Amino acid sequence: MPSTHLQPEPIIGVGLRHPHYNHALSTELNHQSVEHTIDFVEIHAENFFANGGISIDLLRDASEKYKVSVHGTSLGLGSNLSVPKETLEQFAKVVNTADAYLVSEHLCFNRAQVGGRILHSGDLLPLAYNDKSLQVLSDNVQHVQSIIKRPILIENLSAYLQPRYVDELATDTMTEAAFLIELCKRAGCGLLLDLNNLIVNALNKKETNIIDKIFEQIQSIPAELIGEIHLAGFSDKRVNGFIVDDHACSVSQTCWSLYQRVISHVGLKPTLVEWDNDLPSWDVLLAEANKARAINTELMTQ
Repeated sequence: MPSTHLQPEPIIGVGLRHPHYNHALSTELNHQSVEHTIDFVEIHAENFFANGGISIDLLRDASEKYKVSVHGTSLGLGSNLSVPKETLEQFAKVVNTADAYLVSEHLCFNRAQVGGRILHSGDLLPLAYNDKSLQVLSDNVQHVQSIIKRPILIENLSAYLQPRYVDELATDTMTEAAFLIELCKRAGCGLLLDLNNLIVNALNKKETNIIDKIFEQIQSIPAELIGEIHLAGFSDKRVNGFIVDDHACSVSQTCWSLYQRVISHVGLKPTLVEWDNDLPSWDVLLAEANKARAINTELMTQ
């Protein structure tokens, strides 16, 4: 039987990236077939931080045609420093301009004070899963939510290193799933469950039976905390021996198989297909989204 958490209809989206702007926003697409429709698009907030100009016009055009999910990469909510005021103001402006359907950020840090200077890593760096980093993250999430006047979703991270500090912040005292659950309780936020990130992490740790092991972790997370699911693929390229979450190809078969099990357990959730590098045509991207819709539709008929 389908989960009691099912939505009335599948909600499927794709990432809206620069090469697809003209095609995605064309008024000629209003007659697109059922097989090539999407319910929402995701934009990266930082691409629209400019004041005025064409970026804001594009954002408004997108919000008129689709529901818009605003996905951040710059807030660094796990940083032991407050989110810079200007960055947060720009982020809030994008959320408001887009009349955002969903708002999300990452389980990471990116800023630290070193030698009296605040340094920005330019990357998404992992946190230790313990109460100290949980409190920092929770405080920053609550601050962002107070500014944008709505809850956000926090995405689990693909990590290529483990935190190695010289103090108690370095030690994990809980699992990733337990950390995420406690974060939602403390901060009043939700989760963006990125299945590809979980797969990449498991492969890089050379785990076996990864679908079963990942699904076991997900089963411990209350379904109502999951507000969105990300699907993606990764290329054959390796960096220092690691598989990289590069979103440079179609969704992997492993990810599709895991997705089927997850939504059978948690119910239908807004689902996004990510494809950020080596982008295909718009039609190919929509065909990937349609695979997700077909899986959802099949679940609804069971």
